[in-house]
Amino acid sequence: METQSQSAPVITTAPPGNFIPLALVAGLFFILGFVTWLNGSLMPYLEEVLTLTPVHASLILFAFYVSTTLVAIPSVSLIARVGYKNSMALGLVGMAAAALTFIPAAMAHTFALFLLAQFLMGASLTLLQTAVNPYVVKIGPEESAAVRISIMGMLNKSAGIIAPLVFAALIASGMSHSGSVPTEEEKKAMADSLILPYLGMAVCILLVALGVKLSSLPELNLESEDAGEVRDAGFHFKESLAHPHLILGVLALILYVGVEVIAADTIGSYGRSIGYENFTTLTSFTMTFMLIGYGLGISLIPRFISQSNALLVSAVLGCLLSLAIVFSDNQSTAIANIVLVPFGLPALPDTIFCIAMMGLANAIVWPAIWPMALSGLGRLTGTGSALLVMAIAGGGILPLLLNTLASHEEVGRQTAYIIALPAYLFILFYAAKGHKIKRWKK
Repeated sequence: METQSQSAPVITTAPPGNFIPLALVAGLFFILGFVTWLNGSLMPYLEEVLTLTPVHASLILFAFYVSTTLVAIPSVSLIARVGYKNSMALGLVGMAAAALTFIPAAMAHTFALFLLAQFLMGASLTLLQTAVNPYVVKIGPEESAAVRISIMGMLNKSAGIIAPLVFAALIASGMSHSGSVPTEEEKKAMADSLILPYLGMAVCILLVALGVKLSSLPELNLESEDAGEVRDAGFHFKESLAHPHLILGVLALILYVGVEVIAADTIGSYGRSIGYENFTTLTSFTMTFMLIGYGLGISLIPRFISQSNALLVSAVLGCLLSLAIVFSDNQSTAIANIVLVPFGLPALPDTIFCIAMMGLANAIVWPAIWPMALSGLGRLTGTGSALLVMAIAGGGILPLLLNTLASHEEVGRQTAYIIALPAYLFILFYAAKGHKIKRWKK
């Protein structure tokens, strides 16, 4: 999540000019990525533990991402009241409380408690993201801010590679991969295996919260006009509707976040459905491809390719991959035999490989759409940014639609991935024309 929804904050104390504050912020970005991309392993795991249908399993993602839409604007108000540093600490405390909620959920084997834990985790993470992002720009010289933003983004994606591997080692290592339906005793053991790791996560996050509270991080304060902007959000919202490139950008981001989450967080469930043994680690492949795409974007934009053309290429690749997923043989490993196996990596089925490759198509979509959607908004930039942040709710909506479609026997899980095609087609339209439309036709 970005923090363009506020005006530029000012530092009330001078930057400390040492490594510790920057390292602390970097650590927070790693935590954000770790918790977010852990969902890709958690969803198929709970699907098996609680014997969930694909639609019910999608609610695990829905509860996490819909909280962003509900909490984004209140987070701005809270930060205005208690400050950035205190809000970061409160966000971490909330994440620790959410992690602790997983313990009674696992002990009681109750789906509703898991959903509550996911909602609390998403809401707390939103507060932390909203508070921590300005520090990336303000913790050092403005002329090197782009470098710091790139580093934080890569840390976030790297955490997405590590989280599924940690989950597999600490939680899923005792699972039976025989393909048979686990017994009630096995399900209980699987649920109980969540308790100690989530307790450890809560303790670690609480220690980080204490570190943030006691740290030498400079405080950031909202200027008085920022509070006025929040109060006038309704008026600005009506005005923002007159800017089609913004509204179309919001729609493009809703669809983008949806396909990003589909690629990262449904790949494990799909792998489980076709009998792939190490399904809890599959999110790592999506995030690896996303990290590669992120690096390519940093290297090529704008030196060799414009943002709009890079977005167009990404959308075309997404369209091709969507079709490849639907029409590939899920028993064939031909692509991985050429691309992965020579390097000692697993022979992923072609369909799984194509889902993971969506990470490459998705990598630069978010940073490309933002400047296009906010171009020329002037004083409406804050309201426009808030609308773009709320588009993160797409991460809960599209996977739910995908699994609802997959629940129909005549469709199935593999064919249901066709839902990504219209999403990429709209992003393609936005890259080619939508961002250029400045007025609605009368």
